[in-house]
Amino acid sequence: MIRLYHHVDCPFSQKVRIVLAEKDLEYEQVHVDLHKGEQRTQEFLKLNPYGKVPVLIDEDVVIYDSTIINEYLDEEYPHPALLSEDSAGRARVRLLEDFCDNSFINPSILLLAELHKPDAERDTEKVRRFAGEMGRVLGRLEPQLEGRQFLGDELSLADIAFAPRVVILGKLGVEVDPRLQNVAAWIGRLRERDSVRSLGLYS
Repeated sequence: MIRLYHHVDCPFSQKVRIVLAEKDLEYEQVHVDLHKGEQRTQEFLKLNPYGKVPVLIDEDVVIYDSTIINEYLDEEYPHPALLSEDSAGRARVRLLEDFCDNSFINPSILLLAELHKPDAERDTEKVRRFAGEMGRVLGRLEPQLEGRQFLGDELSLADIAFAPRVVILGKLGVEVDPRLQNVAAWIGRLRERDSVRSLGLYS
């Protein structure tokens, strides 16, 4: 049985949950309350010395880091494939996933932190800056999606990395530039996936 240690609101945990759903894998969920510091307990640090979620256990295999977890799942449970068959295609997906994690997810986390503050404590300049960073990433994706349904040949690990945040842009106050028609259509396709809907991020 697969066991996933995760936090329900963590986008890195969410992208692993999407992969598990796409592959129709049964698994046990173990919620790690980051607000209570459960990721810093000695028990959890034995699983991941960095004290971060998610962590996946498959029989006697323990894996942390969402990108490594998802590549493991794609190799171990290859249907449907979420990486291209050719090396150039796999490199493309990996680069886009890395771009997402570092340039899109990180500012979204900082943006959410500001939005959760009381109005009097919120730094509107930071809100504007983080939202702008996310908007610029979407602009970079527009040509990547030209003539494509997804960032990969089909739904890929790169698309899945973006999914937890692009489907809630409205809640974050991030508007998609109307000129980004490829991006808007792509977001619509992601919102329709049962695996993404299963996260319960939107109605």
